[in-house]
Amino acid sequence: MHIAQFVFRAAQLNGKGAATEFQGTSYSWSETADRMQRIAAALQGLGIQVNQRVAILSVNSRLYFESLFAVPHMGGIVVPLNIRWAKPEFAYSLSDSGSNALIFDQTFLPMVEDLRGEDTPVEHYLYTGEPGDCPDWAQPLETLLQQAEPLQDSLHADKGIAGIFYTGGTTGFPKGVVQTHTALFSSAINTVAVTAANQTSTCLHAAPMFHMADLALVFMFTMLASRHVIIPAFEPILTMNTIKEHGVTHTVLVPAMIQMMFDHPDFDPAAVASLQGVIYGGSPMQEGILRRVMNALPGIQMMQAYGQTELAPVATILMPEDHVLDGERSKLLRSAGRAAYSVQIKIIDEQGNRVPTGEVGEVCVSGPNNMLGYWEKPEATEKALVDGWVHTGDAGRMDEEGYLFIVDRVKDMVVTGGENVFTAEVETALSTHPDVAQVAVIGIPHDEWGEAVHAIVIPTTDAARDEAAIIAHCKEQIAGYKCPKSIEFREDPFPLSGAGKVLKRELRAPFWEGRERQVN
Repeated sequence: MHIAQFVFRAAQLNGKGAATEFQGTSYSWSETADRMQRIAAALQGLGIQVNQRVAILSVNSRLYFESLFAVPHMGGIVVPLNIRWAKPEFAYSLSDSGSNALIFDQTFLPMVEDLRGEDTPVEHYLYTGEPGDCPDWAQPLETLLQQAEPLQDSLHADKGIAGIFYTGGTTGFPKGVVQTHTALFSSAINTVAVTAANQTSTCLHAAPMFHMADLALVFMFTMLASRHVIIPAFEPILTMNTIKEHGVTHTVLVPAMIQMMFDHPDFDPAAVASLQGVIYGGSPMQEGILRRVMNALPGIQMMQAYGQTELAPVATILMPEDHVLDGERSKLLRSAGRAAYSVQIKIIDEQGNRVPTGEVGEVCVSGPNNMLGYWEKPEATEKALVDGWVHTGDAGRMDEEGYLFIVDRVKDMVVTGGENVFTAEVETALSTHPDVAQVAVIGIPHDEWGEAVHAIVIPTTDAARDEAAIIAHCKEQIAGYKCPKSIEFREDPFPLSGAGKVLKRELRAPFWEGRERQVN
């Protein structure tokens, strides 16, 4: 298995059909296959060897899309970098991965100029902007590919490694997740099997391409020989207008993106009428937001994909038919769905034993989509990958029908008065109050209970900001000890990672300043 096969197959099945649409220019699948082969040949011509790493630091673009396949095609290992990182994280990841080449765009030209002064192994700087704007210390990738002869046959890397995909680095420097061609194929085919998409579909890439959530669609819709519409980055109105202009049928958005577009004052449901399906994931979708979207856009099939980079990334899928607003099955709106076709899931306690159905424990996943491990980090790999099972670090429970309910990240759990409180559960309850636009729940120090549950709320327009009423609403849905003891109203947007997740460590920091540890 080799992911470049997706492109070759698409060219055979739909050679004249549109493959990519970016900034007013469209290429067919035959042209895309040719460009991929030329990029691969250009990299090879620079002396880049099989199994050497090629990093990408760029916003979304056609050349980004093509390079994701071209690097593995010539036997290299692709290393997409998180565009939200700071300079030390870029320098660390380039050095940690041993990247020999760096593909970058105009957006990150100043950053790459600074990185050249760091001690990294990068020898080749490949610029994806207009060739005339290329700095003298780099080479224009478009010119190189035009001058190269297509590389015909894919070269298989050692152990079939396709890429190293770095985690967000929420604690210390990020870890590089090593994924094989087989793992990426397995995750893609799991999603293809349950999505009502085909060769006539049009997929929008608004989420960042470095992130596994969007990469899953890159591979999935290439497998289908569908059309890819690419915009540099998510922006609510640009995304909405692009959907309308190009008749986009499918996209993936993290919950924060969905809410930003849905809450924008110029949001127009008619502009997204072409959408048939939206896959959401990357972070928990609070039930209140999901209900608002489903009520406003009843014609769109919503599908949740839960997973993580270590799983390439899909572990479970909540199907469109499971998105029910009323009745007993509406409880599934809080579920992450059931195991994907090639995936097995178990819930374990701290001793590694399976817990009874319905009890909370750590979610573990096994399947061909599992990572090989963390790049050159054997100790971290040993902790996360045990006997063929990836330990996700997520706390969850499973019901009698096999539906998985994620209750929190293990590290985000609040221990108050000896009771464990999972913040995601509290956030879901609070999100259904009409005055709550967005909410994040954290634990803050408390002299009597150790930690207290604290909610930070971004209110809706003209909200009453009644702390007592919101807490009372919460108590109608979950146990009193789980409900926030205090609520803070906030106007500024929550700090987000490059993947669109709320950075709770930044929200927690002011409350824990001056303390030796972040638990009490």
